[in-house]
Amino acid sequence: MLNIDEYIRRVPDFPKQGVLFYDITSILAAPKAFTWCIDKMMEIYADKEITAVAAIEARGFVFAAPFAVRRGIPLILVRKKGKLPGVTLGKSYALEYGTAAIEVHRADVPVGGNVLLLDDLIATGGTLQAAIHLLRDAGAKVTDVFGVVGLPFLNYQKALGDVSVTTLINYDSE
Repeated sequence: MLNIDEYIRRVPDFPKQGVLFYDITSILAAPKAFTWCIDKMMEIYADKEITAVAAIEARGFVFAAPFAVRRGIPLILVRKKGKLPGVTLGKSYALEYGTAAIEVHRADVPVGGNVLLLDDLIATGGTLQAAIHLLRDAGAKVTDVFGVVGLPFLNYQKALGDVSVTTLINYDSE
């Protein structure tokens, strides 16, 4: 069995002093580790009815794309405001210092469909919470969130409420 922890680089004081950044780009640089992550996702969701996978910009795209292709389901891009052309739906949310907004193409959201929401790392859950509300407001069902890395000490489950959260590895403190 592969120990995914060996492939996650830790970068102290990034993006600011006092933060320990868990960098998944080292997983992407190791085909064995990257393949293992996608294989594990396939295994975890093998029996789950999933209509589409929605991914948070930008590193979430990298894990969601091969999963969507293998499952034969659509990939929905959740992007920062102003990055998608055409008819979009948006949601604003609070950050530590200010606000941000995300959008999806309206036509990409399957009304009544079961959407798996995916990001590379789950920290406070704020962006994922906004994405859940956005997808649900568009008519999709979101019952599951997946992340390669989870930081449960930042209380993401509180932000995500009734959604089931699955991660491949958790870190319990900074």
